[in-house]
Amino acid sequence: MPESVVLPRALVIALLHQAQSRPECEVCGLIGARGGVPVSLYPVANVAAEPKRHFHLDPQGQIEAMRTMRERGETLFAVYHSHPSAPPFPSDEDIEAVAYPEALTLIVSLSTKGTLQMRGFRLDGRIPEEVVLEVEE
Repeated sequence: MPESVVLPRALVIALLHQAQSRPECEVCGLIGARGGVPVSLYPVANVAAEPKRHFHLDPQGQIEAMRTMRERGETLFAVYHSHPSAPPFPSDEDIEAVAYPEALTLIVSLSTKGTLQMRGFRLDGRIPEEVVLEVEE
């Protein structure tokens, strides 16, 4: 049975809104948790050379987000990014570049007409393990 993760509705809405507001590039960021429960969204600038097809978290933005998490008593829960024109599955590059294998990877796809899709994965090995995402009411 696959792992199941519950995400607060407000956090999901904020993440989807961020992806929709920048459909021309991959948006990215971190999600902080308190007591294992995701509570905060930390958008981080994408500094990849080709942001339409790749993401690379801005190092300074990443450091600032992690510092804020520590100050708030949060831990890293997930790393997220969007795929403007690809399905919500990890690319080979996503798998190879994973910096926090203990964290959930969330991918939002804008490639479907009128409907955003979001999927979660554990990328602590060569084969992505999909996680069932549930939205808290």
